[in-house]
Amino acid sequence: MRETGHVNREICDILSTLGHTDEVIVCDAGFAIPNGVRTIDISLAENKPTVPEVLAELRKHFSVEKLVLSEETKKTVPSRFKELAKSFGKGVAVEIITQSEIRARARTVKAVIRTGDFTAYSNILLVSGGGGRWYIEKR
Repeated sequence: MRETGHVNREICDILSTLGHTDEVIVCDAGFAIPNGVRTIDISLAENKPTVPEVLAELRKHFSVEKLVLSEETKKTVPSRFKELAKSFGKGVAVEIITQSEIRARARTVKAVIRTGDFTAYSNILLVSGGGGRWYIEKR
């Protein structure tokens, strides 16, 4: 039985199948998830867990090269936008698109992790990338 790291078997499974540039969305409780997209629903109650809480756990075991956030998040909940934009550290690029574009990209992601977060527009698309473990001859 797994007792360390991620203990949610579906999250473990999806993380182990991701390759470079694959995409995953971590979303709030109200995000419209398209039919047919793999969904991992970990919502328990209002604001349990929140998107930042889930991202903090994902960061421990998952490398991303880019975060994609919406303009609506930046305008409606700027403090949450800043929190999400910093969730994987300073070196990770942040792309800003419209909420409609995030919904459209949700049709092709590998999975959506739905939280119980009730903060408006708390949706983030994570683009999988190589972390600091990869050997690079020159930078």
